[in-house]
Amino acid sequence: MGRVNEKVILVTGGARGMGAAHARLLVAEGAKVVITDILHTEGEALAAELGTSAIYVRQDVTQPEEWARAVATAESSFGALHGLVNNAGIVSMAPIEQFALDQWNKIIAVNLTGAFLGMQAALPAIRRAGGGSIVNVSSVEGLRGTAGLHAYVASKFGVRGITKSAALEAAASGVRVNSIHPGFITTPMTESFDPSIFPIPLGRAGWPQEVAQAVLFLLSDESSYLTGSEIVIDGGLTTGVPHKWLAPEYIF
Repeated sequence: MGRVNEKVILVTGGARGMGAAHARLLVAEGAKVVITDILHTEGEALAAELGTSAIYVRQDVTQPEEWARAVATAESSFGALHGLVNNAGIVSMAPIEQFALDQWNKIIAVNLTGAFLGMQAALPAIRRAGGGSIVNVSSVEGLRGTAGLHAYVASKFGVRGITKSAALEAAASGVRVNSIHPGFITTPMTESFDPSIFPIPLGRAGWPQEVAQAVLFLLSDESSYLTGSEIVIDGGLTTGVPHKWLAPEYIF
């Protein structure tokens, strides 16, 4: 018996990176997974790899009608929907004076509006299933600021906030809503960055599988008393500045 045995989970942005790690671990722990993404080739390949416990649905998370179709496919294919992982996200960097409005709007639409639309579409189905869990993927950038990441930071603070307001509404019907806050994780989104430039106390970037363990916990019954909570998975990045980044005379 797996930790999420027979639960049906929809994972957005599931074709690669953290989303794919979530899908693989959930299937390994007994879940049926609906993988959604706009990366059609990668999404179909992952679903084929995972076998009959997974299907791929092409989905633009900014479009309400595509959310309705994805949720309906989950119910028609696997009989119910017990959980949602709002994982889809994009990022762009520029000084605030040069940050293009269309890029701002695109990031907010995918990262924040996508999560809002996902909860709006999935909640009725999860209630029909008798309750369940929603995991919203925020970021350490939903806890602090980083120069140049203005739209990303705004979107991830928004995801952190709407998680709490949704948790308050959903609790009475047996649906829990929590957020996770990954730090520097090795994914296609971060491949152009050198992790050594970040003051990570554990001294390395995280792996998608390490984030997936937190997602699994929040989707399982093991987290039955958690809602509106934040789980930070960052190797200590937001805790403080570790000794090795301090001048020797300040180390004691």
